[in-house]
Amino acid sequence: MHKVAFRMQLKPGMKEEYERRHAAIWPELVQLLKENGIADYTIFLDEETDTLFAVQCLTGKSSQELGKTDVVQRWWKYMADIMETNTDFSPVSTPLTKVFHLD
Repeated sequence: MHKVAFRMQLKPGMKEEYERRHAAIWPELVQLLKENGIADYTIFLDEETDTLFAVQCLTGKSSQELGKTDVVQRWWKYMADIMETNTDFSPVSTPLTKVFHLD
């Protein structure tokens, strides 16, 4: 298992809506993530900058690599009004480099 981390950008004032949508995450999306080896997925928010920081523990693909699936395409479109996105509605996402780890 390995970890990946990336950042995304939330639009200002969208924290509560982002949390509401993720509290009701679609079961088929959860199933897809788990079937593709995502065992742990955590997203943090820096409220000063509206920057989202995501960390995933993987045995397979990261969620960012599942963009061709129907459910991920629908989720991206559903989230596009509250996040910065690319032209295909995928979130603008920047990989982060691990510089320290402690078990």
